[in-house]
Amino acid sequence: MAKRALSKPSGSDRPNNILSKPIIIPRAKHPITRKAIPQTALKVLYRLKDAGFEAYLVGGCVRDLMLGIEPKDFDVATNATPEQVRGLFRNCRLVGRRFRLAHIVFGREIIEVATFRGHHDEAQQSNDKIAKADAKGMLVRDNVYGTIEEDAERRDFTCNALYYNIADFAVYDFANGVADLEQGILRMIGEPQQRYREDPVRMLRAVRFATKLGMRLADDVAQPIRELAPLLQHIPAARLFEESLKLFTAGKAVANFEMLSEYQLFQQLFPILKNDLKLTDAAPYQMVRQTFQDTDERIRNQQRITPAYLYAALLWWPLQARMEQLMAESGLPPVDAMNIAAADVIGKQVQTIAIPKRFSIPAREIWQLQQRLARAKGRRVEQLLGHPRFRAGYDFLLLRSKTAPAAEQAELSKLAQFWTQQQQTGTAPAQPAAATKKRRGRRGGRKRSASSRNKAT
Repeated sequence: MAKRALSKPSGSDRPNNILSKPIIIPRAKHPITRKAIPQTALKVLYRLKDAGFEAYLVGGCVRDLMLGIEPKDFDVATNATPEQVRGLFRNCRLVGRRFRLAHIVFGREIIEVATFRGHHDEAQQSNDKIAKADAKGMLVRDNVYGTIEEDAERRDFTCNALYYNIADFAVYDFANGVADLEQGILRMIGEPQQRYREDPVRMLRAVRFATKLGMRLADDVAQPIRELAPLLQHIPAARLFEESLKLFTAGKAVANFEMLSEYQLFQQLFPILKNDLKLTDAAPYQMVRQTFQDTDERIRNQQRITPAYLYAALLWWPLQARMEQLMAESGLPPVDAMNIAAADVIGKQVQTIAIPKRFSIPAREIWQLQQRLARAKGRRVEQLLGHPRFRAGYDFLLLRSKTAPAAEQAELSKLAQFWTQQQQTGTAPAQPAAATKKRRGRRGGRKRSASSRNKAT
């Protein structure tokens, strides 16, 4: 297949910030080198090129490389269809229904390959297998293929319409994205309201890119967000979980929390916290903000973070409110009230953000440890020091002691100090890395005869 030349996109509906011809930045005029690109991504690019297809690094990885930031992921765009890509790579799997993508798997690393997206015409829109929008204008299927120019028009922000061509090592800028990067302005490709309606997650991406790159939202990008924020209610909860990790576990959690709150997006992600966060000087708000501050600090110090701890902290005050309600209405003891309240609170939150059980179960254990840490005495102190979740439970106790209401701070600080001293002087053995539970013997089991015991020895 011959290499297709770049050409002017057809049609009169081109977004007004898409250039009629791309700005081509030659290798000598930009900072991207092949040394900064993983061998896995280069292997994919060169194999597509050698097979006669166009092959480009695209989007965030090009944007970050232009800014001197090390990208987390490297994505490839091509004119090869997903099936053609699969024919070139034995380690390829096709994924996605909304967007059909090829994943080239190299051990634990995945290079994502997307076919150039095209425009929707009436014939294609009438075919639900190719493209489909719901009644609110949100695209629920989008497998229309086109040219690189059309693909650039389908990108969300101008700084993401940058393509690094492996054929000539040039960067192709279709929307003045490099100039916007230099000016620090995040601009949308196309009309922002329409683009947000097509995919409401773009509102979250706008916030995340603004904080990550130190950019400000263009006025027309910022203006519709508060009005359209409720559209996030129609996004699958599993997708919002992935977006929440990008927002809160990449070192910009505080900045994202503040900006999401400003545009009324955080309230859509955590409706259960809506009333708790109205007063910025109250304990619930302080705890949420301190949680994000601690998370950012741990990332800066290259320390491990876990979503289980993050969600345990974010949902602590709704848990407390539900516990108090259950104890008042049903007279339940605190342990039983917590178990029921935990199920209720997590059950409500997963309707918006689908927290996997591998995180929600440890979050519940962190909550339960708060009660156990408060009443432990004697041998139970040593037992808790060896608990696999002790460190997370202890860190959570410290968090509570820093952000609790004034009436509770003295007691919590004293408790935190006690457990700090126990770790310094305690004699409990460290928990093994691969600890296993001992299996309890059967009660009333059949006794072995003396002769059989002798045979065994």
